[in-house]
Amino acid sequence: MTAPGMPPQARMMQMITGYWVTQVVHAVADLKIADHLAESALTLEEIAALTEVDADTMLRLLRACASQGLVAYDNGRFVSTPLLETLREGVPGSFRDIAIVHGSPGHWLSWGRFPDAVRAGEPQTKAALGSDIWTYFQSQPQEWERFSNSMTELTDGLSREIGSLLDTTGLATAVDVGGANGALLHSVLKANPALLGVVFDLPTVEATAVAEAEKAGLADRCTFIGGSFFDAVPEGDLFLLKAVMHNWDDKSCVEILTQCRRAMRPGGRVVVVEMPLGPVGAPGFAPLLDLGMLAVNAGRERDLDQYDALFRAAGLRLDGVTPTSSPQSLIHAVAA
Repeated sequence: MTAPGMPPQARMMQMITGYWVTQVVHAVADLKIADHLAESALTLEEIAALTEVDADTMLRLLRACASQGLVAYDNGRFVSTPLLETLREGVPGSFRDIAIVHGSPGHWLSWGRFPDAVRAGEPQTKAALGSDIWTYFQSQPQEWERFSNSMTELTDGLSREIGSLLDTTGLATAVDVGGANGALLHSVLKANPALLGVVFDLPTVEATAVAEAEKAGLADRCTFIGGSFFDAVPEGDLFLLKAVMHNWDDKSCVEILTQCRRAMRPGGRVVVVEMPLGPVGAPGFAPLLDLGMLAVNAGRERDLDQYDALFRAAGLRLDGVTPTSSPQSLIHAVAA
């Protein structure tokens, strides 16, 4: 929808050049400008020296940043802003890895073939990258690490909220399916002291997951099991699937949910954490994210009726939805 007072052509130009801003933010994150400005304002020359970038080029970048509210300029020095603070490394609320991931080849080149993806009805990552996105990540460990970290960034605040929202009364073991480093599970365990947890993911993430559990002080309550959720899932009472379903087509989702149903103890439940689609025309980020899945992998976003259909095909049924302060919701399922 066109902003009030903005001519349609101006709004359209803003949309057409949106990718320019993506790469500006990518560069700022990659050069750690937010970290350099975190302690104090700096001159152009100081920033150029810290980033090892030509001063004239850095001025051009910082001028654009100032126009977007990323930095401010005061008395010959550049100053950080609350917006720039979100690109600091390793601080709560940081989106630095997200910014780098979305400007890197895995996502960037795949989006470059988006019209072909629309025509074909499937991602064109093989044409863009030579393989599907997951195989590509295996050959690009640094980009994979960034992607994994970006998922943690997105999970950080939400994980703590989920921990307080979940009712784990009568449940003994939570299994974080596709849990990566276990960030979500750790928050759930901290909020529910009687609960034990299992991070279940590919064996390649074991070292990171074990180290993160120790760092969180949960090594005695949180274990790691490696494997594929298409083959089997560890036994448990509560199965957490955050940002898993939207990565896969319907057939694959039913297979994953079926494995959870087989491993579910009596009285257990599945909690899917996703961003449900609303009615056509409803404002929100979910429709754009849905196209992101089309551009990069074989997944999709779904509405609640579609999730219910997946549940029923796997021997489960929809048992309620808990909204969060973010666009994500907790979608509960129990045995049918």
